[in-house]
This record gives sequence, structure tokens and C-alpha cells, in this order.
Amino acid sequence: MAISNTLRSAYLVLPLALMACSNAEGPKTVSATPAVKPAEKAPVPFPSTYKAYPSVATAIRNVTIYDGEGGKIDNGVVFMTGGKISSVGGADTIIPAGVNVVDGKGKFVTPGIIDIHSHLGDYPTPSVEAHSDGNEATSPTTPEVWAEHSVWPQDPGFSRALANGGVTALQVLPGSANLMGGRSVVLKNVYARTVQGMKFPDAPYGMKMACGENPKRVYGSKGRMPSTRMGNIAVNRQTWIKAQEYKKRRDSGKEFTRDIGMETLAGVLDGDISIQNHCYRADEMALVLDMAKEFGYKVSTFHHAVESYKIADLLRDNGVCSAVWADWWGFKMEAYDAIPENAAILHNTGACVIIHSDDENQIQRLNQEAAKAQADGRRMGFNISDAEVIKWLTYNPAKALGISNKTGSLKAGKMADVVLWNGNPLSVYARPDKVWIDGALMFDASNPKIRPVSDFELGQPGEGDVK
Repeated sequence: MAISNTLRSAYLVLPLALMACSNAEGPKTVSATPAVKPAEKAPVPFPSTYKAYPSVATAIRNVTIYDGEGGKIDNGVVFMTGGKISSVGGADTIIPAGVNVVDGKGKFVTPGIIDIHSHLGDYPTPSVEAHSDGNEATSPTTPEVWAEHSVWPQDPGFSRALANGGVTALQVLPGSANLMGGRSVVLKNVYARTVQGMKFPDAPYGMKMACGENPKRVYGSKGRMPSTRMGNIAVNRQTWIKAQEYKKRRDSGKEFTRDIGMETLAGVLDGDISIQNHCYRADEMALVLDMAKEFGYKVSTFHHAVESYKIADLLRDNGVCSAVWADWWGFKMEAYDAIPENAAILHNTGACVIIHSDDENQIQRLNQEAAKAQADGRRMGFNISDAEVIKWLTYNPAKALGISNKTGSLKAGKMADVVLWNGNPLSVYARPDKVWIDGALMFDASNPKIRPVSDFELGQPGEGDVK
């Protein structure tokens, strides 16, 4: 990956990936003892080696601040030091002497945008068959696969999402061909040689599930179960029963044979791995919530969720987020009852709303998608403030991913993942002016040396290493 000279020195000193391939010779027998916590019985064999890029103490002043949790500050100041947010406040906020000061008069600051539903790296650009690595469509349940093992860090989509969309973190998911598609991974949107160098430190794993048309079409066309929606639920329930039995053996204190698929499902039952569920229809979402109660796990988020508006109160009462598009509809039968007011109705009901992409182009314009959903709500009488809408792109996805204590809002002590916009971020004309990740300036629209390009797209003179 060709990167700017400014970033090159930091890039070259990224630590080598620490990859310990467990289960290389097939299943092994391991011992479990009741005194050891379940999370310690199957240590994660692919640890994050993420290391923040070097940062300098920086204050951004004279800006309109949307803090990511619904707050707004006019003529505000954001101060970052040591890779963290140090203070956020009004014009009287103290700026220490000797720090780098960015005058943002007429501009806006938000937390970094977080895309909860991406396939970057698993379906990278160039979009050719050789790069199609997001769906292990060989069995209706493949909890043993991990999305991170397909991520190609050189995907130019990462730098495009950073520069054009202000995206500082994202969840990469397996595809939706399977009822259980495998583990997702949360990444920091930084340039690294390995996926381990991008992995958001200590972010919980997710597990991708899918309802509806996709699994029954993929496997029914092969003459196997599931071929119907009732088959979808049946296969899910049978698999969860097996997971409960595996967890019982694991926790018994006796020797047991490791199964990497069952480890993921047991992690869900332990509450350590969140469920990220592709689901369109309201009736199916309600069935999934019943199934989750039967087996004792929690659904974090329904993805796409075009009919969430029909059960907004049910989702609110169960603490489940809906990751939605602004207005995608009609591309298949289960998307026909989508309405553009979906996000606004959910928000007005008090349910958790997230705007997501599921697309390498739309990830660059999530701010515009949120603005469209806001406008559709206003047309039906819901006057949702700009500050609240920004929450759909920052704090809410962070909460759904289990990382809101680290990022997603501009609060002292959180990671300095910050975007300076050239105007109101909910304007179609808005573009990132500067983007910081952990306080390190990763994109600067006014500095050609901090505009990374990839080997797999054409740059312009003055961009990165292109002459």
C-alpha cells in the first residue's frame, strides 16, 4: 500500500503480527476447571497488535461541536493530548501554551464516524472474484469462520472511507448467505500491514446471523435445509441446543474436545460475543427475539431492519438497535415494505437508531444518508436535531459494538477519534477537512502529504508518492 511520506515512518515501525494458529493439527483435547472463567478457557489466538500512530497535543477552536451524545457547543474548543480527548467546552476552555492550534472558524467537529456494517477488506476493491472472501457459503451454519481472516488491509476502500466519510472505526462482518455466518471484527481505520494491526483494542467480537430470504434461497436451491423460513428457525434452534451442550461440557471441569465453531456460540451464550443479525421483516425480528430468550443470549443489533418501524416499541423495550439505510427498498421481496421514515419513527419511539452502509461507496457518505433520514422524519412532523442525528453515526454504533466507553463521543478520557468538517456535516456539501485517530492526524485535505493512496487506484500529482 502506498502511503504518504508523513505517515511512512510510523507505518514502517508497526509491530509484526502475532499470529498463533490454534487447532493447526485438528481438534485437541484440553482441560477445563470450574475455577477458571470461561473466557480464559479458550484464549483468543489472534490478538490485536494495534499501536496508535504518533500524535501531538492539538486544540481545535472556534468550531461548532456535536459531541456525539446529542450535545451541541457553539464556538467551542476540543483539546487532544496523548491520544485522548482532554477537554471539550466553550470559547473559555483553557488551551495550554505551546500546543498545535487549529482555527476552525465556520467549521464543525464531530466524533469519528463508525460504520457498524461493512465488508471492506472481505470484499475489497478491485471487485473481482479472486477478492470475494466474505461468504463461506458451504453450510447454513459456519460460526467457525472469522471475518478478520479474510480482511485485506490494502483495500483502498479503507482510505476512501477515512478521507471522504470521516470513518475512524468499522465493523467488518461476514456476508449473509448463512444463518450463522461467523465472527465479525471491529477495526480502527488506520494503515497497517496486517489485520491484527488494525483490530480495535479489546473490542468484543460479534457473531453474524441472517434471517429470511438469503439463507433459504442459498441452501434451498441446493436441495437442502433450510428452504423455508420455518427451516431457518429450526436449524438455528438445533444449533443453539448443540452450543448449550458444548458449553455444559466446557464448564464441567472435565476434558473436552475443542470445536472452534462451538467456541464462538458458547461465547455468545456467555455474553462475551454480541449478535449482529441481518433481518428485514418485523415478524422475523420478533421471532429472533423469542429465540434469543429461549437460549439466553441477547441481540445487539438488527441490520438493514427495513421494517423495524412496525415493532419500534418492542425493539426499544428489549434494548436492541436497528442499523438501517435511509431509503433503500424494493431490491427483493422482503425489502418492499421499507419506508424512508423508518429511522425517524424508531428515534421518536425511543429506540436505538444507527445509519449503516453495507457498501464500499455509501460508507463514504454516511453523513448524507443520516441527513436524508432526518429530512424524511421532519416531513412527517418529527423535528430531530442535528446533534441527535450525529448520534446515529457515532455513539449509537459504538454502544452496539461494546466500545462506547472508549470512542463514539467527545468526552474527556476517550480516544481522540475526531473529524473536522468543512461545514455542517449533515449538508450534502460537507467533506472532512481533517481526521484524527487516537490524536494522530491521519487525513488533511489541505496537505497533499497526508492524503494516502493505494497501489490499486490512480492518484493525482502531489498525492502521496504519486508524481
